[in-house]
Amino acid sequence: MDRPVIAIVSPGSFAIPSATSSSVELVIEQVARRLTHEVSPVVFGKIFRGRPKTEIVDGVKYVRVGAASAQAYIRQVGRRLAHYRPQVIQVENRPRFVRTLRGMYPRAKLWLVLHSLTFVSKRHIGRGELRACLAAADRIIVNSEFLKDQIIRLAPKVRRKMIVNHLGADTERFVSRWSDEGALKREALLGRLGLTGKRIILYVGRLIEIKGVHHLLHAMPRIAAQVPDAVLLVIGGARYGSSRKTAYVRNLHRLGEKIPQHVRFIPFVPHSEISSWFGLADVLVVPSNSREAFGLVNVEAMSVGVPVVATRAGGMKEIIQHGETGFLIDAPLLGRELPLWISLLLSNELLARQMGEMSINRVKEQFTWEHTAQRWLDLYRVVRKN
Repeated sequence: MDRPVIAIVSPGSFAIPSATSSSVELVIEQVARRLTHEVSPVVFGKIFRGRPKTEIVDGVKYVRVGAASAQAYIRQVGRRLAHYRPQVIQVENRPRFVRTLRGMYPRAKLWLVLHSLTFVSKRHIGRGELRACLAAADRIIVNSEFLKDQIIRLAPKVRRKMIVNHLGADTERFVSRWSDEGALKREALLGRLGLTGKRIILYVGRLIEIKGVHHLLHAMPRIAAQVPDAVLLVIGGARYGSSRKTAYVRNLHRLGEKIPQHVRFIPFVPHSEISSWFGLADVLVVPSNSREAFGLVNVEAMSVGVPVVATRAGGMKEIIQHGETGFLIDAPLLGRELPLWISLLLSNELLARQMGEMSINRVKEQFTWEHTAQRWLDLYRVVRKN
């Protein structure tokens, strides 16, 4: 018997699949390829130069359409959906797309997956329109209890539609830095970078103010005074795959130039290469503001045995266990506590290893892509029976 078709509609902003796209496309790719034993995922995206209009990758069919605007894109996708007759149409991170598709397919099973608060904020959509778009969805899947609570606050009537499905890491590709293999890779990369013997603090992500990178740069002089061989590696840019220097990025560089021997800026690293960089770290720092819905970097660093120091905010407190897999800091105390916890982990390798190994176990138990895909399939099976 043919497997049922599931349509997954990407936002159409970045190429998919691609190592240089945003986390939304990464999540789609990682989950879809783990569903193929039970369903046939068809992922819709926008045409990008050098990519065919259709292709199959890891058992997932990718269909690309051309469009000059977001509305034209979703209309084109809507017309193509008729050919595949999917049992479920899943829209990723664009509430307006749900309402458009509901108009085209009144009886369809329509799910909305929200990855962040960005496209439900007033900057992108009015409250009344948002509620109408959410009402058009049969299910709303989010990646954290925090995000669930925020959506319910904006639209209380959707409470019964809400499902939490935490994200994951690829534990086969992310090798423990404490293993023999991981240690050898780590020392080799440290040598190539001229960082042998250094204690590595890592930041990975976009260089925008809400990610709080400035807090980490402000903390570095105090950390360097306590741990003279500490080096901060800041990996990323203002936009995915971009090296453009915004005013904020220029300010970060100015802060780094005050202690150049302790700070290095690394341009955007494709996700296919990021595991090696995580393996370098003695500690990952995630000083994001209170609206961070999940933060994939947390579980990816934890999967290689790196403890995380993060803001006690958003979905991060659902991932990191304070005092066990890392340390959580209340946002107003970042300036005071970042140097404290980071310096402690850099100075105490036994503690860092204990926390790192507990982090690996926590990821294996709760935060793998296999877990994410299995929870999705469990939800699908319930819907299919009804």
